[in-house]
Amino acid sequence: MPITLILGGARSGKSRYAEALATATPFTPTYIATAPLIEDDHEWMARINHHRKMRGNGWKLVEEELELTAVLQQHGGEKHTVLVDCLTLWLSNLAYAGRDRERSCQALYQLLPQLQGDIILVANEVGMGLVPESSEGRAFRDAQGRLNQQIAALADRVIFVAAGLPIYLKGASH
Repeated sequence: MPITLILGGARSGKSRYAEALATATPFTPTYIATAPLIEDDHEWMARINHHRKMRGNGWKLVEEELELTAVLQQHGGEKHTVLVDCLTLWLSNLAYAGRDRERSCQALYQLLPQLQGDIILVANEVGMGLVPESSEGRAFRDAQGRLNQQIAALADRVIFVAAGLPIYLKGASH
């Protein structure tokens, strides 16, 4: 079954496009949300609640900040559609939790080809902007770039979204 990677900048429309792809499959999609729930950040929680409301009830929701491979193993079976939004937040969560990003990414690379369902992964393309000022910021940008490249190599389709418009980098548009 296909693995699709959707890349784009912040607020580019990549999540909306990914959701449209997921709902076009014959299966009830599972939405794996990696955003951390920061209850004292009212603006952040408003964004999360807005996303929940926009998706509606036609989705199964799994909120998981760190254990992405375990959740994918659980929900990525045959006749399933899984949308992961997003790999960038997951990678950031790993860093903040002090987890080994490289090891976690390797586990993801090994798992993805084994999954039987439709897998849609969303990630930010962070390498097209300013060079981060801090060494931590540069290390994160580099790790995200490597993650995107590895997932793109595994994916059947890679789509870049700019201003809500999809640009197919790999694979067919249907």
